[in-house]
Amino acid sequence: MFVGKLDATSTPQLSIVVAAKNLAPGTPLTASDVKAESWGGKALPKGAYADVEAVVGQTVFQAVSSGEPVLESSVASAKGGAGLAIPSGMRAVSTHVTDSTGVLEMLRVGHKVDVQVLSIKTERAVEPEIRAAMQDITVLAIHSAPDPASNGGPALPSVTLLVTPSESDALALADSTTRVRLALRNPTEQNKDPRPTLPLGAVLRGGSVK
Repeated sequence: MFVGKLDATSTPQLSIVVAAKNLAPGTPLTASDVKAESWGGKALPKGAYADVEAVVGQTVFQAVSSGEPVLESSVASAKGGAGLAIPSGMRAVSTHVTDSTGVLEMLRVGHKVDVQVLSIKTERAVEPEIRAAMQDITVLAIHSAPDPASNGGPALPSVTLLVTPSESDALALADSTTRVRLALRNPTEQNKDPRPTLPLGAVLRGGSVK
């Protein structure tokens, strides 16, 4: 029997995992959310997956459109590892959160939050005040088990957030000296309107709060 030789120039057909539908941030990926398609290139794009099973169980933290490749930079694995990609120029920072139990129960990896910093009345501060220090921040992980607070206060749950280097410094300072709260955002809302520091006196006097 004659067996023809394989063409040495032939390239094996590659597969790439793409979204089977529009995937919103916070979506836990199942087999029905993604599919494998043929890839005509010589190599897959950086961070792409070739096997559907490699992404099942991970959570979307950056929206992926239908038919778009699912990349490591778009998903976070609950077990950590390569799926928990930190984009260049960004930092992953954990902070304790207080009085946000209801929000924490709703929170999922990939959700967007505003970070509120609450300073309580002390010898230096005349009255308590709150400020929206950061807006439209991506959640990378939620740690619901109480953990000793950095400032020596009671044990609190914590979250890991994706922030810029300067926000990382500010968040570390806030975590160590004040109370941090989270406000859950609509994932499609991207506005970051600056909001002034709000003192308790302004709330008690019935002033306008925008």
